[in-house]
Amino acid sequence: MPVSDQSHQSSSSDPRVADVRARLEAAHAASASAPDKAAAKLAAQGKLYVRDRIALLVDEGSFVEDGRYANALATGLPADGVVTGRGTVDGRPVIVIANDPTVKAGSWGARTVEKIVRATEMALREELPVFWFVDSAGARITDQVEMFPGRRGAGRIFHNQVALSGKVPQICCLFGPSAAGGAYIPSFTDLLIMVEGNASMYLGSPRMAEMVVGEKVSLEEMGGARMHCTVSGVGDILASDDAEAIELARLYFSYMPQNWRSPLPSYAVEQPSAPLTRASVPERESQPFDVHEVIDGLVDDDSFFEIKSLFAPELVIGLGRMDGETVGIVANNSMVKGGVLFTDSADKAARFIWLCDAYSIPLVYLADVPGFMIGSEVERGGIIRHGAKMVSAVSSATVPQLCVVVRKAYGAGLYAMGGPGFGPDATIALPTARIAVMGPEAAVNAVYANKIAEVEAAEGVEARDAFVAARRAEYEEDVDLERLAADLVIDHVVEPEDLRDELVRRLRYAAHRDRAFATKRRGIPPV
Repeated sequence: MPVSDQSHQSSSSDPRVADVRARLEAAHAASASAPDKAAAKLAAQGKLYVRDRIALLVDEGSFVEDGRYANALATGLPADGVVTGRGTVDGRPVIVIANDPTVKAGSWGARTVEKIVRATEMALREELPVFWFVDSAGARITDQVEMFPGRRGAGRIFHNQVALSGKVPQICCLFGPSAAGGAYIPSFTDLLIMVEGNASMYLGSPRMAEMVVGEKVSLEEMGGARMHCTVSGVGDILASDDAEAIELARLYFSYMPQNWRSPLPSYAVEQPSAPLTRASVPERESQPFDVHEVIDGLVDDDSFFEIKSLFAPELVIGLGRMDGETVGIVANNSMVKGGVLFTDSADKAARFIWLCDAYSIPLVYLADVPGFMIGSEVERGGIIRHGAKMVSAVSSATVPQLCVVVRKAYGAGLYAMGGPGFGPDATIALPTARIAVMGPEAAVNAVYANKIAEVEAAEGVEARDAFVAARRAEYEEDVDLERLAADLVIDHVVEPEDLRDELVRRLRYAAHRDRAFATKRRGIPPV
């Protein structure tokens, strides 16, 4: 630089600007990396720093941050404990909201809440997907008046999440705690991935539970990741560490549209890993088998993304690709509890169906279901209410729907699995299929219980068995598959090896179906 320029620069410099620059540089550096003590704690917990998490999510160089200097005048609160901004994931723009657990355990202050509210407002305006990286101890009591009750307080976050629901994908990775009211943020998202050993959700801590209700319980028992993914059903997927959680979030997003108006992403066609054969489905309905084998024989190689695999596993749900296109799959699994539908499996199905319907994802039902569970325990647990929720979701869905009767579809189980009465685009059966109000044994016993007892008393056991066999043959003839097809209950019967091609063709033809259901303000789900 010429001497004259240097002297000019020196004479025109303003100490106040230099001071601002110095303070901003210090504030910027404070949130650039974790302090040594905090970094050591993260390492001990097997956690990544918040900016490292974001770097794993977004395309390199794409992240633009908002509000980095939030609360910069306060000591020890860089960015006020949350990183917000936008970037791209596989070239698609997204909003990112990520707690920084090294700043007062990721707790919320007034500026924290304002940053989150602004990010969700941006997502609403531009209909952008939102990735939530949650690791927060909840609200700072010291800031409660500023951040809790007002019109732009923490409640506005939940309000905006509900407004975003079904409009754009919301994906949450829970890396640590999500306490008290903050626990609702993950619960309002479409997909919740929890890191085992670190993630937890609870409205009241174990210490609070002991004080208020006298219960002594560990954090893991109260709201740990495994508990929520297996017992409560709040969690969708259990991840081993931060990196796996983020990779799963990216993978799930690859099945999703940009928003409710956008088309689903398409991919290169791949053949199934192991095509279906006639040996894939046991012909005897009493023989259990793993329905994952059927799913793998229908979807493109290694494309099935299962959701809630640890919760209510008698029903399998997830996203896959058929001929490169996204589909949602709902399948009974006879390997678990005979594939019977319980309250939890009904809830699991209903929410997944709502998800697919919101984002225009076609649904394929694989029915092998003896019906809903019976007995006093499930009745007291509201099996009718929960079952009605699932039936309501199936009935009101307007995406293309195909019902495949793999084996049995008895009673209300047929309805819950998208049966003919609910207007699917087609009901397809394998030759192993049976449709009836109930199975032959139960039906004969229900209708002829008194007569069976009379025959046994008068003529003996052999006569009783012969009578039962005759009545069973009559019943099976009444619900014969060919008769059901002849009466147009079934649209087509195909062999397993032809099922994938049949589904692909029908889904292609159904892609432009009418999406209207009923003219009204809204339904009232039986929840």
